[in-house]
Amino acid sequence: MKLSALRILITIAGVLSVNGGACAEAKFLPDSDNAALRYWTALAEMRSTISEDEITQNLLSATIKGEMAWDENKLGPILDANVRAVQAMQRGAKLPECNWGLDYHLGVSTPVEMLMRARGLERLNTVEGIRELAKGNSEAAVNTWLSGIRFSQDVGRGGPIILALAASAMLADTFQAITAQAKQGKLQLSQKKALYDAIKHLPDDGFDWGISWGVEYAIGNQFLERLRKASDPRAVYEQLGIPAPENLPPTQQDIDRYGEYMLVAQGALHEHADRATPLLKDLELRERALPEVVRLLIPTPSGCNRARLKLLSDRNELLQVLASD
Repeated sequence: MKLSALRILITIAGVLSVNGGACAEAKFLPDSDNAALRYWTALAEMRSTISEDEITQNLLSATIKGEMAWDENKLGPILDANVRAVQAMQRGAKLPECNWGLDYHLGVSTPVEMLMRARGLERLNTVEGIRELAKGNSEAAVNTWLSGIRFSQDVGRGGPIILALAASAMLADTFQAITAQAKQGKLQLSQKKALYDAIKHLPDDGFDWGISWGVEYAIGNQFLERLRKASDPRAVYEQLGIPAPENLPPTQQDIDRYGEYMLVAQGALHEHADRATPLLKDLELRERALPEVVRLLIPTPSGCNRARLKLLSDRNELLQVLASD
């Protein structure tokens, strides 16, 4: 026996003697309660770039709205190609927490490219529910849609306004699909009740838009401070690949006025969507007096409120349909 091999045997014998001769134990680490880890897997598993295919998008939209019956030949292969993605998302929707791990300290450079894939994934899940219903699996359809609702809420929770807007469109898709199928009498009373109870417990407008506006405010404020302290603020815009506004750098007064505006808008978005409408209309008149460098960082508050109003209307219509016999 060679000397090197003998040394290896001696080492193994020594390790076994220290551990009492125990063998290695095969087991998984404890699962995380963070749904986002499953969602990231789901987004990576997507095999069909449906967001780039206009024909497929139109077909999905018509099916979701109930304007077209389920077509297995046209849509079945798309769902089959993305089954792993949909299943991973549904597993994530069963977990109690969601932290996407996005670094909002990057400010306006925070990557949110996942939004388009998230919207596509939600649509796949929504039509998967319609497919299950067409196959007579109404219970599976209900569970699929409930997973989609949770996924949409998790997308919109705790991020900037762009995430809330995307998530509201995702929720609206699911609400419209359930409404269309329920109107056609395809759900049993017990299933309608399960959906009603789950949706009734959702916030009227899907999630807390005021929190999202607060994140938006923090991102904008950080960017303005960066511009104020920069030796060449125009170079900051060049790095981002966007045209620089006039009147650079912003003054401390500009930043203070931005903060005042954003806080008032946030307060309005904490109000019910109907009550927020006149408040935001008056507020946007004040926006015109702000310097361009500030205005460019402000999302349209009334646009956010219109998304809230649409989601509220879709939710109320759905609840009425589910409550009917």
